[in-house]
Amino acid sequence: MVTINYRSAEIKLAESVYDPAEDSYLLADAAVGHAEDGMRVLEIGTGTGFVSAVVQANRKVKLIATEINPYAAACARSNGIEVIRTDMFAGIRKDRQFDLIVFNPPYLPTSEDEKVPGWLNYAFDGGIDGRTSIRYFSEEVSGYLAPGGTILLLVSSLTGIKEVSERMQAYGLKTKIVASVKCSFEELVVIKATGHSCPGEQK
Repeated sequence: MVTINYRSAEIKLAESVYDPAEDSYLLADAAVGHAEDGMRVLEIGTGTGFVSAVVQANRKVKLIATEINPYAAACARSNGIEVIRTDMFAGIRKDRQFDLIVFNPPYLPTSEDEKVPGWLNYAFDGGIDGRTSIRYFSEEVSGYLAPGGTILLLVSSLTGIKEVSERMQAYGLKTKIVASVKCSFEELVVIKATGHSCPGEQK
């Protein structure tokens, strides 16, 4: 079995599971930078568990993750992550709140003929505009965010960084970019969302 090491975490990889790449490392670094000991942390769509494993290796947090892909869920568990196998927030109790919520969504604009066979498609397929999962996330996330909590969302320039920020602002969240990296054909950014403003108010 292939393993990778990063920031004191050792992560096992698996077939039919998205391997950590530039987006994973960018989000993991941002998550460690924003996590504090004692925080309640939720990662949506954990994949191999890479981001969560890096956070757990560097901070004493209470962390759970969700994952729809059964192979990815099993892989994340093998990496020491408490995983609920569910679609995004569906398996999380409505009364649970978290200080930090992290999400690396499937953000690639994907037409029907570009879909990948099998479970791996869930890691890439962002719908026609790349924002299908992000729309659902934006609608639901505030209900699980503790007062004063923080959201970290990985977004690509292919997805529309401005459009994603404006959508989150429309749900009363203040947004700013806290990390970025340029790859060969895109820019990856981490959007930090905090607090609650009036719905529709843009910051």
